[in-house]
Amino acid sequence: MLLPFCLFSSEKFEVIGPTDPIVAVAGDDIILPCYLKPNISAEDMTVDWLNLDFKDGRVFRYQNHRIIREDHIPSYIGRTALFEEELWRGNTSLKLTRVQGTDEGFYTCVIQSKPWNCNFTIQVLVEAVGSKPVVSIEGHRKGGMGLLCESEGWHPQPELLWLDSKGVNLSAGPPEIHRDLKGFYKVKQHVIVQETNTNRFTCRVQQSRINEKMETEVHLPSE
Repeated sequence: MLLPFCLFSSEKFEVIGPTDPIVAVAGDDIILPCYLKPNISAEDMTVDWLNLDFKDGRVFRYQNHRIIREDHIPSYIGRTALFEEELWRGNTSLKLTRVQGTDEGFYTCVIQSKPWNCNFTIQVLVEAVGSKPVVSIEGHRKGGMGLLCESEGWHPQPELLWLDSKGVNLSAGPPEIHRDLKGFYKVKQHVIVQETNTNRFTCRVQQSRINEKMETEVHLPSE
């Protein structure tokens, strides 16, 4: 990744940070690193942090030696901070607490000091393992017995599968996907099954990016 250069007082400076994404577990606190190089003071500068996935996506601003709390994305209020005691040596990193699903995206650290403006962009990936699937028996339906599987609290969006006792995928209805205000996913899916030798069926919820899966088996009594 190319690092942006800025000219200030006829000298060349950089705004730098990591080139790899920051992987965050939901509920944890993370740091989005951003520094001036060489380590000049940022105390007299304006520091903006923006989430590029939002229109008017400011999550934090430091200006005129104070934190500006207006015009921020509401979900970030009370969850962001700079290391103000480190500004004198060019540390403009952002601390983000209680990470949630909507925090995933690309963030830009913008440093402004007349006559220059420079920035660095970093990606945040959020991981959350959801609940163990809950299976409900819905009763007789046309063609067999109706089952419902539900699981919530996932990020990124998971996949739901119905399996027979041999691990073969069953044909099921379309999944219903819902996303809550914090950006976590709930998935549910109906299936109609016919009686088998074992009458055992499994609901599996999996997410390949975070390499996680959870299963619940249900045993239907023979009629």
